[in-house]
Amino acid sequence: MNKDARIFVAGHRGLVGGALVRVLRAHGYDNIITASHAEADLTDACAVDRLFAHEKPEYVFLAAARVGGIIANSTKPVEFMVQNLRIQDNVLECSKIYGVKKLLFLGSACAYPKCAPAPVKEAALLTGPLEPSNECYALAKISGIKLCQAYRKEYGCDFISVMPTNLYGIGDHYDLETSHVIPGMLHRFHDAKTKTGECWLWGTGRPIRQFLFADDLAEACLLLMQIYSGDIPHNIGPEDWHMLEDLAYRIRSIVGFWGAGGWDRTKPDGTPDRRLDVSRIYAMGWKPKVSLDDGLTRAYQDFLCQQH
Repeated sequence: MNKDARIFVAGHRGLVGGALVRVLRAHGYDNIITASHAEADLTDACAVDRLFAHEKPEYVFLAAARVGGIIANSTKPVEFMVQNLRIQDNVLECSKIYGVKKLLFLGSACAYPKCAPAPVKEAALLTGPLEPSNECYALAKISGIKLCQAYRKEYGCDFISVMPTNLYGIGDHYDLETSHVIPGMLHRFHDAKTKTGECWLWGTGRPIRQFLFADDLAEACLLLMQIYSGDIPHNIGPEDWHMLEDLAYRIRSIVGFWGAGGWDRTKPDGTPDRRLDVSRIYAMGWKPKVSLDDGLTRAYQDFLCQQH
């Protein structure tokens, strides 16, 4: 990508989209196109067509999506599937129609089978049943990845995709009903410290995850847009992994809460082990710069800023 290329970051107000805008600007890409939901509802095909016709983007980072944790996915499966399918279909089709030079689609590690052998390789996609609690979201993401491959095969579109591990960082969503694991824990431990005096977390604390600061993901996405062209999605994440009970200890230490609480084992765990094989992206020269403790500290400061 040339420094003056017209780059559309779809979902710039979200966690990943905001990180992409920061990283692109830090690397000297200033001709960035953004559109709020009010300016262009990406679930509306006509609105997306008008946006592309007016802005004429050369490159697209498709980070726009409806996202959430176990509670949100379990209670709103229709919304998670339909809205994501519509966003993907509309942006991919307009990218083809208006001659976008390259597009990167943000998939998700939850698209892999629930019991795929860890660390999960990219080839594990569609080899087994999905985790039931987020199946509809996962199916939408799988459809996006396969559609990118189909556009490449049928129309020669240079569409690529990535599969990030669990993400967190600046501009995250901390609502207790819809947030992912790290923002949810940060909020719960903060409330325990300042209000309730106790903190109960879902599940057993035994599931294994990798956690990636969103700006590190953005760096990997930029690298792939510059040097990769192919069908295979790339796993993106750190080599180190943590049980949720270890994550909880780190977060409660950063928040400074040492009161009552524990794990509510009547609640679901989700996928037991979601470690990804990240050897392909590491072989390209990328590795995360932000350690988990540093990232959690930054995320807690972001949470506190959002409370004011």
